[in-house]
Amino acid sequence: MLRAKHIGKNYSSSLSPVLSPEHKPTLLESQAIGTVATAQANFMRVIVQDVANSVKSDDDDDSSKTGVELLCVVRAVLKKIRRKVLVGDKVLVGSIDWVDRRGMIENVFHRRSEILDPPVANVDHLLVLFSLDQPKLEPFTLTRFLVEAESTRIPLTLALNKTELISEEELESWKIRLRSWNYEPLFCSVGTKDGLDAIAFILRDQTSVIVGPSGVGKSSLINILRSNHGGGEVEDENWFEPMLGNKWFDDQRVGEVSSRSGRGKHTTRNVSLLPVSEGGYLADTPGFNQPSLLKVTKQSLAHCFPEIRNMIEGEKCGFRDCLHIGEPGCVVKGDWERYPYYLQLLDEIRIREEFQLRTFGTKREDDVRYKVGDMGVKHAEPRLVPKKHRRESRKKTKQTMISELDEFEDEDSDFDIENDPIVQAIENEKKQQ
Repeated sequence: MLRAKHIGKNYSSSLSPVLSPEHKPTLLESQAIGTVATAQANFMRVIVQDVANSVKSDDDDDSSKTGVELLCVVRAVLKKIRRKVLVGDKVLVGSIDWVDRRGMIENVFHRRSEILDPPVANVDHLLVLFSLDQPKLEPFTLTRFLVEAESTRIPLTLALNKTELISEEELESWKIRLRSWNYEPLFCSVGTKDGLDAIAFILRDQTSVIVGPSGVGKSSLINILRSNHGGGEVEDENWFEPMLGNKWFDDQRVGEVSSRSGRGKHTTRNVSLLPVSEGGYLADTPGFNQPSLLKVTKQSLAHCFPEIRNMIEGEKCGFRDCLHIGEPGCVVKGDWERYPYYLQLLDEIRIREEFQLRTFGTKREDDVRYKVGDMGVKHAEPRLVPKKHRRESRKKTKQTMISELDEFEDEDSDFDIENDPIVQAIENEKKQQ
């Protein structure tokens, strides 16, 4: 699910240097700065935030181009150096056709945060949404989502939907249980609209991502949070405001829970950045039931459990690389509820890391390489994937054909034609005639 990393040092190359967030490039008439609102297949929909001064002066209204939606493709060199463009990215768009509203993303501004699964950039807050019933809340699945969310180091809120489907006793039991996990969840109901004001207050004026399994009510919650758009006080600089009549920003599709499996159906199929009534934006993401944990290591896993963080806050373990599995001097005891979940996830991550080490090793080459040309001038070019873009040599092709022919001849020599039943049947028919 939430594979994430916070960006520290700027990555740059002469092919396409990363732009800092404060950088204000001089724009041509065919260029603009915007935010990626959604991505589908090979196309990005970008909402324009800023254009060249000459374009502004040519229009009667200075903001006539602000909020325009552009259908864009990504510049080929960005793909070659494996610089991904994500929903939420601030981008530089060039080669714009203002009539047909098309363009090409030429570069990406530096991100303050990044989530790789689901792919969203510049996220301020995470809302982990689960349902108490239909589909039923499973503690281990909830733990996997929370571990992924904690690994991003982005502030998170846990919300539990469909409170109307369980009794007061069950609700109180979950409150006590989750507090022992060191979480203060918000209980809400999209059906009765109970508890939604608290969620809207937390998410206001931020770019937030809602994550959780299919069928828990993510799209329904977003539709309600956006339903009063335009009625309240919204930020002045809401770049999405002119686009609210566009079908791309209509209500999100809502599906029902499967009666056979008891799980949600995959209704949302791509990531979309949507404006909300209280200001800020929400990213609706496809639901899934098994977060990957690919960016969680065996050393970082413990920091994704608030229970362990509290235990080692005042007293440190005897070893710096302690995995809290009974090592001498370890201060983490196994008398808390989620300790078996911790051990299960630790085993899973260990197996994965050992497989990756055997398969890929530890070497990681840069995506850009430099060649020295005439007069000692260095030229940057993308580093292609080994053997992916190379044609097989004639010698190897010929050797392969010869080895295949030899194998065929060996098989043919082992074939006993006299005792073959089909051949015998044909000979018998000839004799009868």
